[in-house]
Amino acid sequence: MPWIEKYRPKKFGEMRGQDEAIFKIKEFIKNFGKKKKATILHGPPGTGKTSLAYITANEFNSEIFELNASDFRNKEKLRQILKPAVEQKSLGKDSKIILVDEVDGISRVDYGGLSELIRIIDSSPYPIIITANDIWDKKFSALRKKCELLQFKEINYNVIKSIIREVANKEGLSVNESFITELAVKAKGDLRAAINDLQTLSRSNEFIPFVLDERNKKTDIFNSLRRVFKEKPVNEIMNIFDSVDMPIDEIILWLEENIPTEYSGEELARAYEMLSKTDIFKRRIYKRQYWRFLVYEYIFLSYGISSSKKNPKSGFTSYKRPTRVLQIWLNNQKTVQKKSICQKYSRYVHVSQKRAMNEFPVIKQILKANPLAQKELKLDEEEVNYLSI
Repeated sequence: MPWIEKYRPKKFGEMRGQDEAIFKIKEFIKNFGKKKKATILHGPPGTGKTSLAYITANEFNSEIFELNASDFRNKEKLRQILKPAVEQKSLGKDSKIILVDEVDGISRVDYGGLSELIRIIDSSPYPIIITANDIWDKKFSALRKKCELLQFKEINYNVIKSIIREVANKEGLSVNESFITELAVKAKGDLRAAINDLQTLSRSNEFIPFVLDERNKKTDIFNSLRRVFKEKPVNEIMNIFDSVDMPIDEIILWLEENIPTEYSGEELARAYEMLSKTDIFKRRIYKRQYWRFLVYEYIFLSYGISSSKKNPKSGFTSYKRPTRVLQIWLNNQKTVQKKSICQKYSRYVHVSQKRAMNEFPVIKQILKANPLAQKELKLDEEEVNYLSI
């Protein structure tokens, strides 16, 4: 089971870092119908929006009916799904809560689903909780008027740190404090990402202080992927990645990770062909220093991949952070420690660092079995830990 599900809070008292949101959603449920019939929980990913919806249903003994943006393909489909849920009473529970998760994932190709949701809000006898990362797109202006807006803030790193420490202890992991601190800081308020990173790193038992790239807190990468994968290829899409504050190599990893979630068959083959052509151009540009051709990389990544589909796509897709980023970092981290040890060794015994690198398997065994040699070379704690890997 993913740890993010295993340790998801079940009660208001178990949820930390969102006290104001908890207070406001309690007031919304208690006063349902007096002002608004729906509330929008909006804020950065991994801050507990969906968790709070489920906690609220649990605390108020309510059945929860969940749907997401993939159910908004058209007005008729949404009516078929949501209307019975609104009209039927709960069996065995005091009431019911309707959860519309990640509403900002609705494609621009929306055939009346959003307008139908607004109509259902007006007639619903049950509270409707809507979650979104970014609710300020103009297409949601009518929806915002119908709902109370409840903003979630990034979770303080000290809160993330304490939760990470608890999860590590429950899983029987021996993790040093500096690792936990850096993991919490680099999460930038995203508790879900911090727990996912901890679980990924636990598989290799490499709990050493690390430097992961800070997460891009803009939602541009998600919105950019959504437009490339779902919308018709138009000229403006060629500039879609210009606003993403992320190196092109990392954008390539995001696309590589998520293409299979949207495309299959011939579409999948064409999309990966565009991705491979990007890589070919990249090598040629760097080899021949033809920097003016950089524009073609972005054309292949945006218009090229977008044009790989036969028709625009509707529905919601949850795009995943590339797993290769973390794996690449782990491999690089091993090289960093290895180079550092070889540098100290080569200086001490007066040989070249290249020779020390070539002979490292032998050197590693010697140093591992000889604490005095470690002390003589002034190896730090991270380097000593690396010898035991």
